[in-house]
Amino acid sequence: MVSSPRAVRPATRLVDGLVHAYAPHAGAVGALSPVAAFRPLPGDEVVGHAVAADLGRAHYTTLDAAVCVGADGTQLWRSRFEPEASEVFGHRPGCELSPDGRVLWVYRPDAMAGRGRPDQWVAMDAATGTVLARADLETVGHGAVQLAHPASGQILLNVGEGQDGSVIHRASLTGGRIELARYPWDDRCLIDLSPDGHRFLTVDHAQNDLAVHAFPGGDVLFTRTAADFGHDPDTVFLEWSGGHLSADTVVATLVGQDEDEEDWFRHYRLDARTGRVHGEFDARTTDPYDIRPLGDGSWLTTGPDGHPVRHTCA
Repeated sequence: MVSSPRAVRPATRLVDGLVHAYAPHAGAVGALSPVAAFRPLPGDEVVGHAVAADLGRAHYTTLDAAVCVGADGTQLWRSRFEPEASEVFGHRPGCELSPDGRVLWVYRPDAMAGRGRPDQWVAMDAATGTVLARADLETVGHGAVQLAHPASGQILLNVGEGQDGSVIHRASLTGGRIELARYPWDDRCLIDLSPDGHRFLTVDHAQNDLAVHAFPGGDVLFTRTAADFGHDPDTVFLEWSGGHLSADTVVATLVGQDEDEEDWFRHYRLDARTGRVHGEFDARTTDPYDIRPLGDGSWLTTGPDGHPVRHTCA
């Protein structure tokens, strides 16, 4: 059983055209100042980004390329997506670094980009941009969530296909090829991995429930609907946000409308192992999506200047 803690990785935000990196686990509470900032190349519109743990380089995706830049803004490598996209809306390539920083995983929504082929998932050497392996996906996605497992070398990919649903894959890079497994759902959205890597959280695409699954197999450990939080499941729904506040605690987000048809949302804490609801949780945000639990009892929201704010329960 995997027991290693989640690797410490910089949080990143795109603010004022720069990819900023933050060290939220360093102990600071309140508005965070960036520990590094990287300038994209002129003309590049950044749609996804990740920063190496040593802060020596940043990776980002545009609609037509994966790019790596150094701390001084120098381009270290560029890998173009060929052919060039014939569509400019509705697709967002993304990237995620492996915990050891050696592999950059790139999701290419090639179908929606008009490249005449299914989507691809590509593993690249993060230092050189060399393609190590690639896998074809039977998806037509707009974008994806990628979560790197803290210890096993595996990575989860959730491809969002709009009204057609959501597909979750698991992969590892083995012997120069991607070992790919698809979970047997097309109606669950990946939200988070637990900090110890034992579990992952999903929310039903139709927002009817949340589920906590065992990693890697995906067996459902428990599900919760709006009724379990004391709400009418016909009018209140689970939002696609939240995550593991700690190894023991999950944050869920519920949304609904009041009698004046004004939208509202509330966050709740529940036991990550049993699903027992502990009660409401003040995430200190006015946006149901603006919460990023860090797994150590703290979480990030966004300040008025676009930079993250770190909160703790203390």
